[in-house]
Amino acid sequence: MTKPFQKILVIQTAFIGDVILATGVLEKLHQHYPKARLDFLVRKGNEGLVKNHPFLNQTLIWDKKAGKYRNLLKMLKVIRAERYDLVVNIQRFANSGFLTAFSGAKIKVGFDKNPFSWAFGKKVPHEINNGKHEIERNHDLIAEFTDGTPSKPKLYPSNQDFEKVASLKAAPFICFAPASVWFTKQFPKEKWIEFLSTTDFQGKIYALGAPSDHALCDEIIQKSGHPNAENLCGKLSLLESAALMQAAQMNYVNDSAPMHLAGAMNAPTAAIFCSTIPEFGFGPLSDHSSVIQIEEPLTCRPCGLHGKKACPEGHFKCGFEVKTDSLTGAAYNTP
Repeated sequence: MTKPFQKILVIQTAFIGDVILATGVLEKLHQHYPKARLDFLVRKGNEGLVKNHPFLNQTLIWDKKAGKYRNLLKMLKVIRAERYDLVVNIQRFANSGFLTAFSGAKIKVGFDKNPFSWAFGKKVPHEINNGKHEIERNHDLIAEFTDGTPSKPKLYPSNQDFEKVASLKAAPFICFAPASVWFTKQFPKEKWIEFLSTTDFQGKIYALGAPSDHALCDEIIQKSGHPNAENLCGKLSLLESAALMQAAQMNYVNDSAPMHLAGAMNAPTAAIFCSTIPEFGFGPLSDHSSVIQIEEPLTCRPCGLHGKKACPEGHFKCGFEVKTDSLTGAAYNTP
């Protein structure tokens, strides 16, 4: 039976990609409860993803770095004062579980893997390799209160975000985002250099990433010798990057946050999977998307769910043996 929720809190305090995927839950809840006050809790640093989001009443920000547990208790006090009808916890770890368990909400929903799931009114299994995409697993949390169809993630860059990148769209362009927190999720820089140096694409090529990725992209561009490549790392916000990716003829990304940025804008995506596999449920979601990975199976692949800081076998074949021609084969156009 549908509940007449007036105040709803969605919690996702994990990384950028996880927050982006969680926006599908915001879309679905707003669709079914358009008059409800919808709040979103994220870790500090990720709030820019939902800046000026049209469905959100407020974004709560938990600072995990400065006084982590002191701020956790402060956040609990804020949550309890709001007296939510429904708290939906998409994060599977203890801190968010603590906030959910003691939120005082009428209905508390979360995954059964959460250490505080004993206090949830509704617990949902979270299983990897069950054929579901993460947005489907997230939707399972709210299916009882909405319907059986998950909504895709969506971001809302402002007019100012689009204006910031307007001049970059003067000529046809593609984007590439070569970095990742995890080494084994990164397509090797040597392969990026090979791709840029051999591509026949005549338009602009933009490198996207954080300020910390600037040196990597500078090296790739300089060693490739491509005359039309430009390093934009650290120059654009996440929403500005999303606004740019939407108009690209192709976005080349790892199994990392930029893939989800592209997906939330339904931008064309060529997603390169090295040590991880799309069967984990984190593949690209754009209508025009493809997965690029090694053609021959490796007994060591996948070596983990989230990637590793170095190849456990020392050869990193899952990255180096991906054919660069596969990137060109993704095509530089939209349908």
